[in-house]
Amino acid sequence: MTSHTTPGRPTAPAGAARRRLIRELLLVAGLFAVYKAGRMLSTGRTEEAHHNAVRVWDAERALHLPGEGAVQRLLLHSDTAVHAANTYYAAVHFPATVLFLVWLYLRRPGHYLWTRRVLAVLTGAALALHLSFPLAPPRMLEAAHLVDTGQVYGPTVYRAAPDADTMANQFAAMPSLHFGWALMLALGMIAATRSRWRALWLLHPLATLLVVVGTANHYWVDAIVATLLLGVALLLIPRPVAAAPGPLPRLPRPRRTAPPGTAPAGPGAPGAPAGPVSVPEPVRPLPVTAGGER
Repeated sequence: MTSHTTPGRPTAPAGAARRRLIRELLLVAGLFAVYKAGRMLSTGRTEEAHHNAVRVWDAERALHLPGEGAVQRLLLHSDTAVHAANTYYAAVHFPATVLFLVWLYLRRPGHYLWTRRVLAVLTGAALALHLSFPLAPPRMLEAAHLVDTGQVYGPTVYRAAPDADTMANQFAAMPSLHFGWALMLALGMIAATRSRWRALWLLHPLATLLVVVGTANHYWVDAIVATLLLGVALLLIPRPVAAAPGPLPRLPRPRRTAPPGTAPAGPGAPGAPAGPVSVPEPVRPLPVTAGGER
């Protein structure tokens, strides 16, 4: 290392970093594909899904939960508001989660692993519930008297006939992964950042909750069950102990060596050592004797 070279942080080889990124992308994509394929296993159970919807609706009324129609009526006052809610439901959920994971992978690797594991546990538990408890959303329940805002105002990610929808299982309302993933996004950003405004990330799950209920895609209970499952996942997966990294420490500047033939710098001159400089004592002459000899 020459005198003008400054050491930096050790970096992984580009090939190893690329392979790690590809492995993570394949893992996440594989988990999502398994989840989507598993959801489709519960299609065709229309009668059971509608029967469960009546049970959930009656349970909410017995618990004195607010009616989903109260939120929807607020949206229906404005075509712009209901269209914005449908867009939020269709276009924000998945891209926001992907961007969140990408940012964590690049900036907070420890928090990324924690978040990925929590989301995997949450999604796996949700898939098991989708298969064991098919549930028609409130927009399909006649007793709810709600509007299918996606079909009426657009945009929508579902077909009008649920049985003919080969891209999504519309009878997988419980739990609401729209809300569960949004809540984990907020908690993950709060844990991984230091800003005093980081609590504002909770506005995302709050907006998601109002959207999924107001568009009649989910019941209140769907969000409650998602919160409980997320709580269990957070208890099972230990949170990373390392705090979010701060700025890199400044390394000391290398000392420059004087070129040949240059007098050493004196105290206080640029490049001189900061500490005290020891000066050698002068050589004292020997006393002269009477004969002139020393």
